[in-house]
Amino acid sequence: MRIALSGLACALAVFLGGCSPALEDAYVFEERIPGLAAQAAGSGYYADAFAQDLCVVTGEEAFDAGFVTSEAGALFDQGDREVLYSKNAFERLYPASITKVMTALVALKYGTLTDRVTVTEDAVITESGATLCGIEPGDVLTLEQLLYGLMLPSGNDAGAAIAVYVGGSIEGFADMMNEEAARIGAVDTHFVNPHGLHDTDHYTTAYDLYLIFQEAMKDPRFREITGTTAYTASYRDGDGQTVTKTWKGGNWFMTGERETPEGITVIGGKTGTTQAAGYCLIMAEEDAAGGEYISVVLKSDSRQALYDNMENIISKIDK
Repeated sequence: MRIALSGLACALAVFLGGCSPALEDAYVFEERIPGLAAQAAGSGYYADAFAQDLCVVTGEEAFDAGFVTSEAGALFDQGDREVLYSKNAFERLYPASITKVMTALVALKYGTLTDRVTVTEDAVITESGATLCGIEPGDVLTLEQLLYGLMLPSGNDAGAAIAVYVGGSIEGFADMMNEEAARIGAVDTHFVNPHGLHDTDHYTTAYDLYLIFQEAMKDPRFREITGTTAYTASYRDGDGQTVTKTWKGGNWFMTGERETPEGITVIGGKTGTTQAAGYCLIMAEEDAAGGEYISVVLKSDSRQALYDNMENIISKIDK
C-alpha cells in the first residue's frame, strides 16, 4: 500500500511539474484541480480530500505590496472557509522545522502516546545550529514525551527518534509523510526527513502547510501539544537513571515576548528557521467570539520581520 501511494503521489507531481521541480516553479490553484480530478477518477482517493470544506485560494487575496515583506504568507478563516490574505501561497519554499507538524500528525496517526521508545543512534544530530531537545541513544521515553520534545524546543533529535520508531527508518517515515501529504491534497509538498534540516528536495507551499496544519488541529492531542509553552519530561537513560528535562516553546506570541492584536489569542503553532528557509511560522488563532483561523509566514529575512509580518497578517482578523 505504501509503495502504491508513493507512486501515485509521484505520478501526480509529474503531472503538475515533476517529482523534483525547481522551487521557483510555482503554479496556481486552478492547475491543481485537473490533476487531482484525473487521479481521483475511478479511485476516489483524492476526491475525499477535496470533498471537505476547505479554504480555497483563487488568487492573491487582499494582496498589498509591502504589507508583508516575507516571500509568502496567508490567513485562513476556518469558520467561514474564507481566505482573508494570500501572498505567493503556491510558491514552493523550504519549511524548515514547520516540517514537524507533519511528523507529529503521522506519529499520532500510527503510534500511541504511551508507546515506549528507545532512542537510537539515528537521533544523533551533529549539524551546526540544529535545535535539539537533548536526548541520547539508549534513552527510553514515551511517544508523548518525544512529541513535546519535537514541538516545543523543536528537537531534531526527537524527530529522528520518532521517525525510526514509527517508520522503521528516516527514509521509511519520510515515505509515510509524503503519503499523508498526498492524502490530504498537499500535492506540492515533498519531505525527505522528519525535522526540516535543509535538503533541496524537501519543500512545500504556504497553502499546503495550511492543509497539513488544519488536518493536525483536528486531533485534540496535537492541539494540546502545540498549545503548550512548557513541558517537563522525566524518563530513563540507557543506564536506568532518571533524567528530567523541561522544554519550552519558541513562539513569541505564545510566550508573551510579542503581543497579539487586541481580541486575538494564539492557540498553537510551530516556528522554523534555516539559512535557506529564512524565518517561518504557522499558527492557529482564536478571535473573541471563538472563531478559529490559521496563518502562515514563510521566508522572512529576520526574526523581528517574521513577527512583524505575522502581526500584520493576523491583524486582518475581524477587520
